[in-house]
Amino acid sequence: MLEVTVGELRRHLPEYLGQAESGDEFLVTRRGRVVARLTAAPDARAAAKERLAVLRVRARVGDVVTPIDAPWTAAE
Repeated sequence: MLEVTVGELRRHLPEYLGQAESGDEFLVTRRGRVVARLTAAPDARAAAKERLAVLRVRARVGDVVTPIDAPWTAAE
């Protein structure tokens, strides 16, 4: 993981943001101490697809096409 000072980050913010979007991670330092980490935000759409894939394996879907007024036999 690369380190960058606050001043360097301010001067070249667009470049560092582009690198973060590409997957690089940076530790932001002030006076030699790490104060933050710059990394790409998680892709919400990809995370949702991963959760759905897990549910597809574990979930069991019953009869979803029977009319509503039909007798329910799930408890039998």
